[in-house]
Parts: sequence; structure tokens; C-alpha cells
Amino acid sequence: MNIPNPTLTVADNSPVEPGDTLVLVWSDEFDGARLDPETWFFETGDGSQYGIPGWGNNELQWYLPDNAQLDNGRLVITAKSESSNGYGYTSARINTRDRFAFRYGRIEASIRFPEGQGMWPAFWLLPQDSNYGTWAASGEIDVVESVNPNASGGNRVYGTIHYGATWPNNQMSGNHYDVATDVTAGFHEYALEWDESEMRWYVDDILYSTQTSWSTTAAPYPAPFDRPFYILLNVAVGGNFPGPPSGSTAFPVTMEVDYVRVYSGE
Repeated sequence: MNIPNPTLTVADNSPVEPGDTLVLVWSDEFDGARLDPETWFFETGDGSQYGIPGWGNNELQWYLPDNAQLDNGRLVITAKSESSNGYGYTSARINTRDRFAFRYGRIEASIRFPEGQGMWPAFWLLPQDSNYGTWAASGEIDVVESVNPNASGGNRVYGTIHYGATWPNNQMSGNHYDVATDVTAGFHEYALEWDESEMRWYVDDILYSTQTSWSTTAAPYPAPFDRPFYILLNVAVGGNFPGPPSGSTAFPVTMEVDYVRVYSGE
């Protein structure tokens, strides 16, 4: 399903200021018959190919391309309770690495999260080139994560940045927000606005977090968040943050994404 030698497009966006007319520079509305391999890379496995089995978080799933499908104009990522390659669960993780990356501007997605204890869906960004070193010296931006949604995690979502030095000397900053309605029953728009000196996180256009301070041991501020990042969407099962699924988790569970859009400011 993956293709060799995809074409990389890098959008160097203008910052978004209040009152700007946003300029759409990239989007996937998921209206096709299948995901475009020129746009999305399909991960397979448990992260061992990158030297991080369990994806560095002791996750319990084996990622399979077929767990990410398009249905009725939406991306559907399905986590299943089934055996694969020694793991008890399967799910999907897709990204735009080597296909699309961007710096600054606004990124947003309309998402309905999967329900259940042990579920860890995420919409996030990683550096296209690790100019400042391995994780997290080159940074990570989590646009939104939900942990145990509509279970022990309720409707709480998280927006976070990871930076500093390489693991285990990395740092993180972030905030959480309790969404007013069920994040597993309906869609909400999760967004990040990012410029050279500030990042702002929104749910349904409600600003709930602002970050202005970060660093890396490899270069002066505003590194590492002065380089292009690519987009990831995945549903992890288990791991250090949510813990394992419980008997109340009703597999299969799905995350639906209506769109992902990237904008430049004026």
C-alpha cells in the first residue's frame, strides 16, 4: 500500500494573527475511495523498525494498514481485539512523512474519538528532519490526545509539546481541557496555531492553552519548533499513559476524522 519515492511538499506558512483571512494550503477531506499513498504513509508493526518496540510507550497494538479506511467521506481508524504478530490488538497509524510537512500557520481536524478504557487516540506532529537530534531534542507537537475517552478519562483532551534534550532528558509542557459534550459521540474541531514564539491550542475555537517557552540542547530558541513538521493520526491501545483495556472496553472501536486542514495567515 505504501509507495516508493513519494514527493515531499513543504509549506512555509505565515503566522496566523487575530482577524486574519486564513489561506488553505493543504487538506484531506477524505472524500475518495481510499487513502492516497502519495499523501499518507501506513505504519506497520510495533515500532521495532525504529528501535522503539511498543512505540516507546509499552503500547499493546500491532499496526496494520487495513485498519485505516475511508467510509462515507471520513477516515476511520479501527482498533480491534485480535492477535497479530504476538500482540493482542491491532490498530492503525498513518502519517505524511516525506509527503507533506509544514512550518507555522494553523492546523485543524474534526474528530470523533473512540470510546473505552485503554484507548489512546492522537492527532500530532513530528519533525520531517531531526535536525536537532533524536526524540525529543527535535521536538514533538501534540495537537490533541484523548486518554481513556468516555471511560476513566471522561471528555478530557490534552495539548502538549515535547522538547529539550534526547530521551530520557527530555521535557514537556502542556494543558488539558474538559470538552463540554461527549468526545466519543460527536465531532469536535481540534486546532493548533503556531508561530515562531507562540503556540495556541483550541477546541471548537475555544482557546485553552498557550505556550511560549521551549528549548533544545542543540540550538538556540526558537529551536526546535522552527522547522517543518509532518502530520500523524493514530489510535494506540494501552501504553504508559492510559494503561491496558478493561473488560468494559467494547472492541472494535473507531476514531473518525472528517477532515484535516492546514492554513497560512495573511
